[in-house]
Amino acid sequence: MNKKTALIVFLIFSLLYLGLVLIEFETITWWLKPFIIPLLSISVFISGKMEFKPLLISALFFSWIGDVVLLFANQGVIYFIIGLVSFLIAHLFYIVLFSKLQKVTTIKYKRFIPLVLLYLFGLLSFLWEKLGGMKIPVIIYALVISTMLLVAIKGYFTWNSKSGKLLLIGAVFFVLSDSILAINKFYVPIYLSSFWIMSTYITAQFLIVKGVLNLNSKQ
Repeated sequence: MNKKTALIVFLIFSLLYLGLVLIEFETITWWLKPFIIPLLSISVFISGKMEFKPLLISALFFSWIGDVVLLFANQGVIYFIIGLVSFLIAHLFYIVLFSKLQKVTTIKYKRFIPLVLLYLFGLLSFLWEKLGGMKIPVIIYALVISTMLLVAIKGYFTWNSKSGKLLLIGAVFFVLSDSILAINKFYVPIYLSSFWIMSTYITAQFLIVKGVLNLNSKQ
């Protein structure tokens, strides 16, 4: 199996999974969810010699831990917190990965700092009264995902155009997925929330992995 075939298998599985989520086959999707990230990881494992592969594998691994733990989130807040920490660690690995992939220094990204800060403070202000005892964990997580987005924006100006777009769009989708999850969890239930959360999350992970693989093939 080559990388292209592995990614196609992942996409087919993901579409099947999302279709089942959409028609609310919760029992089946509960069992299928833990296979999403491992299937995507196959394309990374078989990519041969690849710069910073351990960072990408680590980010995917902690994402997988978060996926699995959040399956039990309705059984206690501790599971949600552990899932939150797992994804926070995954984002930290993505921040380091994106930073190391950048070969030159650029200041063009600084014009986007106000937009990222607007997102950060806007989301926190929107959710603030509903967060209760989760204020500190959510603030920390929001800071980390905002940093991940900013590093991806910075990278966009240093990577080649196609890979840069994939990684940046992937980061945006990751932030979107986390934002939908937060609003659904703390503010108001969103119709078909599982579908929107997972479709944006799967898209994010796919685009990031695809972007990194593309960058690696250019080296």
